[in-house]
Amino acid sequence: MHLQWGQVLCVRRDLDDFQEVEVQAGELVGEAICYPALSGACSVGESVLLNTTAVELGLGTGGKHFVVARAQATLDAPSPGHIMKLRYTPMQRDVLAVESPESPHHDVMARAESLVGMPVVCCGLHSQVPLVAAAIKQSDAGLKIAYCMTDSASLALPLSDNVRASVAAGLIDTTISCGQSFGGEFEAINLHSGLLAARHVVGADVAIVAIGPGVVGTTTPFGHGGVAQGEAINAVVALAGTPVAVLRMSFADLRERHRVVSHHTISALLRVALAEAVVPIPALPDEMAQEVAEVLEATGVASRHRCVDVALGLAPDSRGVSVTTMGRGPADDPAFFSAAYAAGEVAARIANGEML
Repeated sequence: MHLQWGQVLCVRRDLDDFQEVEVQAGELVGEAICYPALSGACSVGESVLLNTTAVELGLGTGGKHFVVARAQATLDAPSPGHIMKLRYTPMQRDVLAVESPESPHHDVMARAESLVGMPVVCCGLHSQVPLVAAAIKQSDAGLKIAYCMTDSASLALPLSDNVRASVAAGLIDTTISCGQSFGGEFEAINLHSGLLAARHVVGADVAIVAIGPGVVGTTTPFGHGGVAQGEAINAVVALAGTPVAVLRMSFADLRERHRVVSHHTISALLRVALAEAVVPIPALPDEMAQEVAEVLEATGVASRHRCVDVALGLAPDSRGVSVTTMGRGPADDPAFFSAAYAAGEVAARIANGEML
């Protein structure tokens, strides 16, 4: 870990739960992220303690400084709750968990045990979330969507511009940060209770589960953030919901392990998921469709899960929310986007009782 004192030169973005600031640390000038809930909001000219680790390592994901603390400043903003997140670290903070005894929703959560068949779209990447939500809303604008963010990538939900834009556009109706992640409209102690809160507190018709920004990968079978997709499927089935798994597909990715169907998806569906999920297959050009079918058959995904062909029309209205994956847009990598759209369409059909 690298920690260094610096000075705030200017505040570039200033939101209630998120700041982007320009800082000078030694002779270097760079960008830093501040979460006011953890350190209080930064002001121009003040000294700040920076975590510069990601920049020192040259990382693309998380490649900015982070404000750890502000000199000569205290933060006195206790929550009404007593549950700690980022537990046993210097940044641990108290939150009002939705299931906590102090919560106004405690009695509801004390009785909640089942999702009652609610469809839950289990994503492998954070960038799939707005795409799934857009397809759901295109199918039925009246369906209420809750996004449950797990703690296998970014722990701070306010980091996600995709989610902020999706909420503003009405694609996502509420957010729930689960486990050690924080910053959602509701805080939940784990994914199971987060899903139950989506169904019984929020009244969601569909939930979307995904890690936050910044997937981890090591080229090993289990050392990647995609494992969380399989864990989400298990949680949904344990709670009597209907899991819908998004395929991470690409014919544009230059990395062989992520081409056609990513090894992250294969690992999650075959080695981690212990129960059957609905796996939507989007309509693709014949040659691509054949490759996808061969991969799913050869790996065993086709026999383990319920694969459903989806004849997609035009891409759904994203309501101005622009999404890229590894820097690629819909024109660059249409299969990736189509797979997420297909999952959203199927989830909407399940929510409306058209497909069980």
